[in-house]
Parts: sequence; structure tokens; C-alpha cells
Amino acid sequence: MDPLLNFSNKVILISGASSGLGKALAQALAQRGAKLVLGDINEAGLEMTAAKLREQGCEVITRRSDVAKEADSKALVEAATGQWGRLDMAVNNAGVPQSFIPLEEIDEAVIDQQFNVNVKGVLYALKHQIPMMRKQGEGAILNVSSMAGLCGSPKLAAYSAAKHGVIGLTKTAAVENARYNIRVNAICPFFTLTPMVLDMELAKDKSIEDVTAFLAQGSPMKRLGKPEEVVNVMLMMLSPLNTYMTGQAIALDGGVSAL
Repeated sequence: MDPLLNFSNKVILISGASSGLGKALAQALAQRGAKLVLGDINEAGLEMTAAKLREQGCEVITRRSDVAKEADSKALVEAATGQWGRLDMAVNNAGVPQSFIPLEEIDEAVIDQQFNVNVKGVLYALKHQIPMMRKQGEGAILNVSSMAGLCGSPKLAAYSAAKHGVIGLTKTAAVENARYNIRVNAICPFFTLTPMVLDMELAKDKSIEDVTAFLAQGSPMKRLGKPEEVVNVMLMMLSPLNTYMTGQAIALDGGVSAL
């Protein structure tokens, strides 16, 4: 196996692993020899993901996890260290979308959900992942932000604010921990063909084709990203040989950021 993408015996934690990017990344890492700790609030979906990975010979443990609760983030790290004694990498992928709403119509419940899951969830994860990695003398963390975290996002104000927060946490954690050989980066995808995007409120009374065509208008490539395209970049960012990249928020957007 190419050393660049060889994750043999690496203990890797992934939140939001029951579907979408988390599930696809788990499958890609399993094929490359990783040992996985998977968390998700959707316990049934999580176990389905894990069962398929075990059939392929992957060592995997699961925990029902609500990232908005600090205790759950702590428990995921403890699951990794309890089983294998270490945590080499973590992917903080769990998140929730926001329905398309003008800023002035956003209510407190939407704001609370966005910040509880998308911001506090990443903060709690970092809080418990970093100390273990410091003890080991190395580690890599990848936070899943969004293009909405890099630019203005009409009718997605709360989501955009939260995803900007993820990038702020990423850069701060990277600077604080670079001396400990811990890399912290963020990936910022444009709309991608995952259940989270396809199930957005926009989809009511519209076909999947109508939804994707509407969202794709914002991309110079005039299409949405594919999960495997995002996962390929996630693998490169996590690569054991990618040892000098930290504090970066990488756009994966079909050219949106070039406009």
C-alpha cells in the first residue's frame, strides 16, 4: 500500500458515522487498515455501518454519541483508549443543517441547535481528544466545516456563523498544539450529495433533481460534490505523511471560492 494513504493500525475516531461523509470515510479508512471508533446519535444506523465494516475485517467499536453533550465526547475518547490505549486521529464530522430562512426570521431554537451541535460539539471533542494526543506526542484532527464557514451564506445565517466558529476553533487548537506535534485542520465542502443536504427543508415538494439543480447554480462546475470526492481529500489531509499542514481550512467547492 502507498505509504501516503496507509492507515494500518491507526486508531481513528469519527463522529457522525452512521451516514454521509462519516460513513464513507469510515469505509475508506477501514480499507486502509485503520481501527475505528465510531459515534453517532443514530444508533441503528451506526450499528449498520459497523456491521459492514466488521464483515470486511475491520476492528471497530461504536458508541451512541450526542456531540452536544460533553460527556459523550469524553466517552468516545475513552472508548478508543480503553480498547487500544491510544488515539491517533479524530474526525469531528457530526453536524446538523439549517433550513433556508432569512436572517431576520431565525428563532432561538435554530441558533441554539446550530451552536450546541456544530460549535460546542467540536469544542468538546477537541477538549478531550487533545490531552490524549499530547500524552502520545502526536496526533491529527480534522474538523468538518463548510464553505458556509468561509463566506457569506444567504438564508443560512446561523449555520454559517456556526461553521465559521468551527474554523476559529480549528486555527486556535492548531496554534496551541503545534509544539506537541498535533495537527488540526478543517475541510470546507460545498453542498455535497449526502443525506444531510438532500433532506434539507428546501426539498419539500421538490424532486431531488430540482434540489440539486438549484444548489448547483452556485458552483462554477454546476454540480454538487460527490461524497467520494470529499473523502479523497479528507484522506490526504489525515495522511500520516502529511506532517507539516496545520491550522488550514481547505475549500472543496468546485470553484466557488474562486468567484
